[in-house]
Amino acid sequence: MDLRKLKTLIDLVAESGIAEIEVTEGEDKVRIVKHPNVPAAVAAPALTVASPAAVASTATPAVGTAPAPPATATAEPAAGQIVKSPMVGTFYRSPSPDAKPFVEVGQTVKPGETLCIIEAMKLLNEIEAEVGGTIREILVENGQAVEYGQALFVIG
Repeated sequence: MDLRKLKTLIDLVAESGIAEIEVTEGEDKVRIVKHPNVPAAVAAPALTVASPAAVASTATPAVGTAPAPPATATAEPAAGQIVKSPMVGTFYRSPSPDAKPFVEVGQTVKPGETLCIIEAMKLLNEIEAEVGGTIREILVENGQAVEYGQALFVIG
């Protein structure tokens, strides 16, 4: 299934009253779920795009077939605004492996400034700061799989 079709499906779910859609095309299968309660601290689409392990393609391996355990859920993050993941995907701190990270602990950010990238279904989604402040804590490691709603940053 090509990216144009996926984008069309994502737009359809976002603009309509439907909460979920599943499409099978040959051996490819895509399920798109709209989450109605998107955290206010995130400036990204309210969609979770997941590819089941049943997707069989020799050109591209299935994404997210072995999710990593979530970051330490028992540790309390520092006081401040929590930035949560708006989708399931892979967390990246920088635009490329050899580039410097978008933000570091102690750095001051402004609303709209890019904090990280989450890759979902081969699409790179920039996650931007909703509020200004200082990065107090980065709760996820570079390259780690993240879940919908998982805390990524603390901005104070």
